[in-house]
Amino acid sequence: MEVDLIFKIAAIGIVVAVLNQLLVRSGREEQAMMTTLAGVIVVLMILIGEIERLFAVVKQTFGF
Repeated sequence: MEVDLIFKIAAIGIVVAVLNQLLVRSGREEQAMMTTLAGVIVVLMILIGEIERLFAVVKQTFGF
């Protein structure tokens, strides 16, 4: 399961990097920056979901 998460984040990073380079080379720096920011937000949302699941397991384990 952890490997799937790593692959998801890596895939998002690759797509964002490619889009960023394409946009920068076409003179669209602002859109490139927004694409990068969107990628970071997507990764953070994934990580927040995983942290939430971790806390749920810890809570269940210790009976909180």
